[in-house]
Amino acid sequence: MTKSSSAPLSVSFEFFPPKTAEMELKLWQVIERLAPLGPRFVSVTYGAGGSTRERTHSMVRRIRHETALEPAAHLTCVGASRDEIDDIVRDYWATGIRHLVALRGDAPADTGAYVPHPQGYAYAADLVDGIRRIADFEISVAAYPETHPQATSASADIDNLKRKIDAGATRAITQYFFDAEVFLSFRERAAKAGITVPVVPGIMPVTNFAQMARFSAGCGATVPNWLAQTFEGLDQDPETRRMVATSVAVDLVRKLQAEGVADFHFYTSNRAELPVAICHMLGIRAPLPASALAV
Repeated sequence: MTKSSSAPLSVSFEFFPPKTAEMELKLWQVIERLAPLGPRFVSVTYGAGGSTRERTHSMVRRIRHETALEPAAHLTCVGASRDEIDDIVRDYWATGIRHLVALRGDAPADTGAYVPHPQGYAYAADLVDGIRRIADFEISVAAYPETHPQATSASADIDNLKRKIDAGATRAITQYFFDAEVFLSFRERAAKAGITVPVVPGIMPVTNFAQMARFSAGCGATVPNWLAQTFEGLDQDPETRRMVATSVAVDLVRKLQAEGVADFHFYTSNRAELPVAICHMLGIRAPLPASALAV
């Protein structure tokens, strides 16, 4: 029996920091278009190895001071001592940031496997504990429905998530997936492990199938055969591809909604078209201005 959710849907959006002034202008246009949808929060990622640290900080601060949105800053353990990270955390609090996404992070490209900084936080659970000692942030952490690629087993991965929650995390946001059962099975296993905080599904609208498939191979997300068949032949047909991508994402959200899921986190790829279309079909729309309501 399904568990239809009577609660209104809540969404959040994730962006990556721009590399150039032109990209920053385009991202700001995306943010302005998505803001009227009333997301619970918007997050800004870190690059591998903390390579976009300053751009992340700058964008989060700008969102805080120039919009009514609630920004969440990604923070990783990579490439910094505990003292350095603690200073960043205190600076965020002083700036008015109240939500952090605490991650272990990936090693910089071409440097091999992740190795903790000798004076740093080794893993995400340690980082969560450190943040919690400094201030009462809302703290989101990552979860992996299909198991983190570097985890020794699915049960070990769940145990690691539990450590992050026990350290003080208030929400888990999942890696993206494409079959509803993947998330529902993971949610059940998490509950059995004693994880009671919200576990929010991450939804990836497919803007470029080939690019998404390559990325998925490295992060442990399964690309089902049916999905490949659905996007087959659309590489040179962006308009149809967008319509198909919207339909696929809406279908996934509705299946999860029927099982009681009400919160969804969208990986936007710094584009507004698909999130706006998906939200529109789900009934999440910008309020009409008063002039449009006048008789």
